[in-house]
Amino acid sequence: MNDRVSNQPTLAADAWWLRSCKRPDAERQAQARARQAQLTKPPGSLGVLEDLAVTLSGLQHSPTPKVDRVWISVFAADHGVAAEGVSAFPQAVTGEMLRNFAGGGAAIAVLARALDASLDVVNLGTVNDPGAVAGVHRAVIAASTRNFCEGPAMSDAQLRAALGAGAASVRAALDAGAQLFIGGEMGIANTTSAAALASALLRRSPSELTGAGTGLDAGGIAHKIAVIERALALHAPADSDWERLRRLGGFEIAALTGAYVAAAQAGLPVLVDGFIASVAALAAQRLNPGCGDWLLYAHRSHERGHAMVLEALRARPLLDLSMRLGEASGAAMAVPLLRLACALHNSMATFAQAGVSESAAQQA
Repeated sequence: MNDRVSNQPTLAADAWWLRSCKRPDAERQAQARARQAQLTKPPGSLGVLEDLAVTLSGLQHSPTPKVDRVWISVFAADHGVAAEGVSAFPQAVTGEMLRNFAGGGAAIAVLARALDASLDVVNLGTVNDPGAVAGVHRAVIAASTRNFCEGPAMSDAQLRAALGAGAASVRAALDAGAQLFIGGEMGIANTTSAAALASALLRRSPSELTGAGTGLDAGGIAHKIAVIERALALHAPADSDWERLRRLGGFEIAALTGAYVAAAQAGLPVLVDGFIASVAALAAQRLNPGCGDWLLYAHRSHERGHAMVLEALRARPLLDLSMRLGEASGAAMAVPLLRLACALHNSMATFAQAGVSESAAQQA
């Protein structure tokens, strides 16, 4: 196990994920809202961009919020349920994509370069293990989770290790001075795991939450739904959200869950990616409701079920580009919006500075 997470079992022994999260600075948010009212524009005319600046002011406890330093962690892991034939791609792709991430050829690698963001790639366990790869942190828990149609996906210790891996990435982000954390995922069959977990957490039918994933046709989706229904029946005795995550989640989904909680505890704003990342956000809020204030939602995925998860989270996504790639790619696309929202808030002139009549601007 990578030295970044080697101390996690000790840390996790006292259920660190239950510790209180930091609170946004309500006074700073009020000051930011007041500043927005004084900028040379009609009130509310910048819409969501105004809300983003106000929110970030409160989260960063700063009158001049910034997202110049962005940290992106992509967690990769394989899923035992792939044995049920729920993906259009073979499991070997997960390990192969680790090399592609590190080599700069993956979508998120291109986007991270364009954003001048730090890209952290974490191998939590792949069937096709590429071994040591420059630019990839090895935090291997197991080659994959267990097939959750046959038993719990993870042991208690494995879930704790995965949560800890997410927390370790947040610590690395904080050490680098990050102003925004983004989590991504990659793993063949992980939309099956996410749909199963969302179904269990929301008490909804898997037919409402299960989509094409890597590109399944109607028959493939129907088979995927049937597989999830079998798993839900097997794990119906799960009587807590912890148990639902342990039995139906994946290493990378749990790592995202841990990262979101750890970021909220540390006071680091988070931009949540698509369907799988949002299911992890749902799990994080079930484990520690206080983390919700720190989660911003980047986009509405084209994956079936994401809208229902966003609704449960009371989330307002910033973009809708029909994306469903994962990897944190949708979140990366929203970073320029956050940066522009901050630039407008910080740099626009007030009516007094510009010598403009406020009443005239409101009538414009």
